[in-house]
Amino acid sequence: MKKTLLPLILALGILTAQSQNKSTPSVIPVPASLIANSGTFTITNNTVISVSAGTSKELDNMSNQMSKVLQTATGFNLKTGPAGTDGGIKLELLTTPNTSLGNEGYQLKVTSTGVLISANKPAGIFYGIQSFMQLMPKEIESKTVVNNFSWTVPCVTIDDQPRFGWRGLMLDVSRHFFTKDEVKKFMDDMVKFKFNLLHLHLTDDEGWRIEIKSLPKLTSVGAWRIERNGKWANSPKAADPSEPKTYGGFYTQEDIKELVKYGQDRFLTIMPEIDVPGHSMAALAAYPELSCTGGEHTVYQGISFMNWFPNGKFEAIVENGLCPANEKVYEFLDKVFTEVAALFPFEYIHMGGDECAKNFWEKSPAVQALMKKEGLKTMPEVESYFVKRVEKIVNSKGKKLMGWDEILEGGISPTANVMSWRGVKGGIEAAESKHHVVMSPSSFAYLDYVQGEPLLEAPVYASLRLNKAYSFDPVQEGMDAKYVLGGQGNQWTEQLGNYRSLQYMTWPRALAIAEATWSPKERKDWNSFASRVEKQFDRWDISDDKYSKAMFDAVVEASKDDKGNLYANLSTEVSGMSIYYSFDESNPDNYYPKYAKPVLVPKDAATMKIVTYRDGKQIGKQINIPVTELAKRAAKK
Repeated sequence: MKKTLLPLILALGILTAQSQNKSTPSVIPVPASLIANSGTFTITNNTVISVSAGTSKELDNMSNQMSKVLQTATGFNLKTGPAGTDGGIKLELLTTPNTSLGNEGYQLKVTSTGVLISANKPAGIFYGIQSFMQLMPKEIESKTVVNNFSWTVPCVTIDDQPRFGWRGLMLDVSRHFFTKDEVKKFMDDMVKFKFNLLHLHLTDDEGWRIEIKSLPKLTSVGAWRIERNGKWANSPKAADPSEPKTYGGFYTQEDIKELVKYGQDRFLTIMPEIDVPGHSMAALAAYPELSCTGGEHTVYQGISFMNWFPNGKFEAIVENGLCPANEKVYEFLDKVFTEVAALFPFEYIHMGGDECAKNFWEKSPAVQALMKKEGLKTMPEVESYFVKRVEKIVNSKGKKLMGWDEILEGGISPTANVMSWRGVKGGIEAAESKHHVVMSPSSFAYLDYVQGEPLLEAPVYASLRLNKAYSFDPVQEGMDAKYVLGGQGNQWTEQLGNYRSLQYMTWPRALAIAEATWSPKERKDWNSFASRVEKQFDRWDISDDKYSKAMFDAVVEASKDDKGNLYANLSTEVSGMSIYYSFDESNPDNYYPKYAKPVLVPKDAATMKIVTYRDGKQIGKQINIPVTELAKRAAKK
């Protein structure tokens, strides 16, 4: 009797655990503490959103905005106002600060009778609202009213605060211009997941995107280029002066003010980047006298202009850098940073400083004279001279300098701040030198990289899968955490020509960056994250936002044994999936051979076709990979 009951009890226990797991509230990034309680709270047309008496106008604005967002899908016209009777949804600033919450933390308590979101500061209330909205049914993402629906929220107790103060995404609006409304949409999507900083890459070879009134040619000339479509850097010919320069755009200073205010209303700060001394083709097209060579320059339109060598070295085919020995350059930058500093309240201005080809400097008599005058022995020292002068200009505007990790080369001033992108080495070096650093390493945080099977994605030179992005930790081993401001994901747009493609490449990998920068390290768990991401997919389907499901696709690698036999090595990012395959040119389903161990590739096979299933249904895209490609991958091992 006891032997019979034991398996039954164990089975019931497993089912209960599975049921609890499925019903666990899903919040991204995962809160520091989340306790799921029994019961639900139901929002009705009579629910009131109230704010504690004597609180700031910001809370009034948040309650009104919350009512509008809820109304879109529910159809309820929820009343807002000062706190009164118990029940409803209450936003409350704590009269006695909770030191553990800091300026951005919050407490969220949902009971069957009401909702309380409390915090020390309005920012905390805002982030508490974002978590509450994720607890709502996925139908809340609908852009039209959902009728005859029960709007219930699970009862929970959440205590939450961010790990880092800098939780950012970089958007490159130079390579491809995104409209003001598209940038606002990007900001709206960011704050849902508690990002608080938008880094705008405003200038590059492909276009100058911010109005500088004292230098009008930067936008009348530098913001426009000949339109090129198709594969990145695949233009068949150089620019013909007769071709119209119709592609581009820029933000007026009024546009910038509007975007800054839009962000402030959502507790999102904007950091501008003016990328110098390299990446300056658009500036040189407007003001060619700022170059070392003079002569005519054009905004980049797609032809190859840089030679990249296997050892990491590179040289410019076409000059794209400002001349460090030209005093007009510093006068130019003083005008630029004067106007930029006045537009952006944030304490930092990013000067770029990356990938500066120096072969035109090496040939410049003016640069050689500068080196002799200043006692500079190498080209990195020349760039260091430039960076230090730029920092003085930036500091004179009341701002701090931020730059990519190349500014470390040749030595930088003690007050400069570093954004580490070339892996984690630059960030570690910066922290060791007592420089504040933001970690945005390409190995974890470059959201333009291929995110799934390369044969199914747009061609990019590197890959970054979701699980690798999720393993990102801004504080690397041996780093002094007090110098790490936080982390950031970077979205470069050389190949992203429209907003839908931007969304596809950003989400869900940006969710991994959000969790890395907000959540406690000990709370991170890949399987939990993958499950919560999948629930977010359902919400994006309703809101009609684009995203990638590459995490469901098979990971395809290959190897050879000592006899030269070729094997296909398959795996999945997400647990609980099965892989099926074929070599006979037919399309496999779940009745085909199931992958269990490395598969010997038949000598006469031309193509391996691979598909993933879960619970009897296809979940990933079919991958058709030529055997020749498998052989290439094996050769790289």
